[in-house]
Order: sequence, then C-alpha cells, then structure tokens
Amino acid sequence: MQPSRSRGIASYLNNPQVRAIFYQVLLVSALGYLFYTIISNALTNMEARGIQSGFDFLWGTAGFDILMSLIPYDATDTYGKTFIVGLLNTLLVSIISILLATLVGFIMGIAHFSPNWLIRKLALVYIEIFRNIPLLLQIFFWYFAVLTTLPGPRQSLALGEAIFLNVRGLYLPELVPEAGAGLVYGALLSAIIAIVVLRRWAKQRQERTGEQFPLLWSSLGLLLGLPLLALLISGLPFHWSYPELRGFNFQGGITLIPELMALTLALTMYTGAFIAEAVRAGIQSVPHGQTEAARSVGMKERQIMHLIIVPQAMRVIMPVLNSEYQSLVKNSTLATAIGYPDLFTVFVGTTLNQTGQAIEIVSMTMAVYFVFNMLISLIMNLFNRQVAIVTK
Repeated sequence: MQPSRSRGIASYLNNPQVRAIFYQVLLVSALGYLFYTIISNALTNMEARGIQSGFDFLWGTAGFDILMSLIPYDATDTYGKTFIVGLLNTLLVSIISILLATLVGFIMGIAHFSPNWLIRKLALVYIEIFRNIPLLLQIFFWYFAVLTTLPGPRQSLALGEAIFLNVRGLYLPELVPEAGAGLVYGALLSAIIAIVVLRRWAKQRQERTGEQFPLLWSSLGLLLGLPLLALLISGLPFHWSYPELRGFNFQGGITLIPELMALTLALTMYTGAFIAEAVRAGIQSVPHGQTEAARSVGMKERQIMHLIIVPQAMRVIMPVLNSEYQSLVKNSTLATAIGYPDLFTVFVGTTLNQTGQAIEIVSMTMAVYFVFNMLISLIMNLFNRQVAIVTK
C-alpha cells in the first residue's frame, strides 16, 4: 500500500502542469516580496526624513506659471491642474507629430521608387540624414540654429496679413465658433461615421460582385458636403480672428511657440525617416510579378499603386508603424531639453522639485505613458486586422 501511495505522489510531482504552476506561484511570490520590500523601505526612509507621502499635494497651490496651456491656467491653480496641462501638451505634440511623420514617411517612402532620378535621390538623402542623427541634436538644431535666429516681431516674416513668423513663434488666423457651431461639428462627426460605414459596405460589395465603388470621391463629398450644408443652414456661425501687432507682440489668432515647433519638427523628421524605410520595405515585399500582371491588363500606374501595391505593403508597414508611434510618444519627453511644457517637464520637473513627492509623481507619469502606448498598440492592432490576409 505504501509503495503505491509513494508512486502516486511522485507521479503527481513529476506532472509538468503541476511543476509549471508551482514555479509560477514561486515567481509571483518572489516579485511580490521584492516590491513590498522596495515600497516599505521607501516609505520608511521618507518618514525618517520628514517627507510626506500620498496624493494630497495635488490640491496644493502650484505657484508657478507654465509657458503654454490649452486650458485656462495661472499660478494660483493646483498641482493637479499642472498635471492636466502637461498631459494635454504631451497629447498635442504627439498627435501633431504622428500625423505629420506619417505623411512625410509615406511620401518619402513612395518617392524612393520614383522614376525621376532627382526625387529618388532626395528621398534617399532625407532618410539617411535624419535617421542617423540623434534626436536630441535635431531638437537643438531646429530650436537654436533655426527658430531662435528668426527676426523680432516688428521684422516678422509675413504671408499676406494673416500669417506671421518671428523669434516668438508662428501666428496663424483662428476660426472662432459662435452660437450654432454645434450643428456643424455634429455634421462633421456624422460625415466621418458615414464614411466608415460606406467604406465597409463598399468592401463587401467588391468582394461580392467584383465591382469597385468610387469611394474616394464619395468620401470627399460627404466630408465637405455635410458640414457645408450645416454651415448654410446655421448661417455661417464662425468668424476669423487674425493676429495683429499691438505694442511689442502680436495679439489674437493662434500662437505656436518656438519650443512646440522645434519639438514637432524634430519628431516629425526623425520618425518620418524610419516610417519611410518601413514603407520602402513594404513596397519591396510585394512580388514584382503582380505589378507586371497589373500592367499587362492595362491598369494605370496610379491604380497599380493604390489597388495592388499599397494594400499588400500595409501588412508589412503596420507593425512597424505601431512601434514608431510608441517611440515617438516616449521621445517627446526630450522636450525638457528646450523647455517645452510637456508632462515630463511640468510634472516630473517643476512639480517634483517643489513638492518632493517623487514616488507619486514618477508613478503617475509612468502610468500615463504606459496608457498612451497601450492605446496606440490597441488602435494599430485593430488596423492591422483590417489589412491582414485572411486564410481559409
């Protein structure tokens, strides 16, 4: 009886699944003890030095100004509001840079295959230069070598009487909404939803019948037609605010500070070079025989690129885009080198120095960048499913 029980226990312990669960529980326990020890030691040391812990500091008065804010803010606001201001500034520079880098990257990636020798070489030179120079140096180049050498406000570079560029920034006209503007915004949102639905319907129709629907022109018609109709119905509920030189600086319109422009330019050109390489690799991954076959049936070059090459190249491009977008968001923390008030500069910089709440502030900032990158990954994975080849 005893030998049989021993064999049963030995068999149970030699079960790979049991061993796997045992080692995983052991690992989780060790990690839990490690983090508990780190946090416990940190709290003990903070208490010994008289440093308060917790998040009560978020309701304290900040007492400092921020160079740029997308929401109303002044020095009497709380540290919690400095967190929101920095968060919005990070979102602003990240979204603008992602859009511009994607545009530049696709243009340069496709230009790499241009039959024109000059365009092809210019694309190659762009990629090799901006991909191989450190991003921080590029930020310094745009900020110190380009933007800070611009003339003063009275000698501004002007485009008509609406756009001005000087050492204090770029001044643009602002479209100011009035009562009734909500109808136009609603029409624009409806147009975007309609385009998404139309695109899905057109794809199903093509798979069912083989016929193409003029999706581009239909989408443009919806995107422009619905808001225009809403504008006419609501009586043009917008007016322009133009920048004007009053005293020592321009007033009115939209102001893009040099720090924002330098960071955006650097992130765009740097990330755009890597995206261009991804686009080039994606296009080269499409078998050349498909291009020849498309030409043999009389398709134009534009149709071949739009209908044959790009849809297949996107399978290779999308995973790289995901990685580049995430890197761009993380690289935006280099803004602190030129003083752009992003989350890292405002919260981890000034707020941490004033409050000493290092653990709370760094943890909150790390959580924000983690969430940003997870959202990017989620969105890009959804797009990736749309362009992936479905096997049956």
